Amino acid sequence: MLNTTKGMLVEYTLSIPPLVLVFEFNPKTLSRTRTIKLKTGNAPGTHGGYDFTLPTETPRASQGVSVEPESFSIEILLDATDRMNEGDAVATQFGVEPELDTLRSMVEPKSQGPAGLQTLASLGLGGERAFQHNETASVILFVWGTHILPIFLTSAQVTEEAHLPSLVPYRARVTLAMQIIEGNNPFYKVEKLQQTLGASLNLGSTIGGLF
Repeated sequence: MLNTTKGMLVEYTLSIPPLVLVFEFNPKTLSRTRTIKLKTGNAPGTHGGYDFTLPTETPRASQGVSVEPESFSIEILLDATDRMNEGDAVATQFGVEPELDTLRSMVEPKSQGPAGLQTLASLGLGGERAFQHNETASVILFVWGTHILPIFLTSAQVTEEAHLPSLVPYRARVTLAMQIIEGNNPFYKVEKLQQTLGASLNLGSTIGGLF
């Protein structure tokens, strides 16, 4: 059986303590999607096309291209069986309900409280609809191996697979969709540096293999 490593979702906030979800993370698949959009009507070049001949002309040709933020999709398993067998009182009574409540709280809108602290808008500090003008989504750090990615959780789909006699779930499969927060934040800068170094390693290996 393959050993699993830990993954984490950590809310990046002044609230103490922040919301944290730790889970076993060794997925069969992890989907990463990066897309670009091409202008179809007013693209530079002849007849609205992307014409170029020399490398020096490619910046002009690509003026009609915009890059969308990268997105992730992963599946995690929340399972309290081992903790229940070890006599963990919380797991025995509540199964994985605390973990699921943490996920729900990460997705739901927050309202700014005293001293900048954020609280769930549904506690009465917000309006009748989600994400009023004074409400914001949580910034989450997705910790995965050597990566620490700032993300918004855009979707959390939960499938409860096993329940205690009280109907509290003790095993649940969760599919998470995330969008990376790209920009000048320190976490994304480090990720881009790692990407550049990885591409350099690949270039070195490729050139070395040719000679």
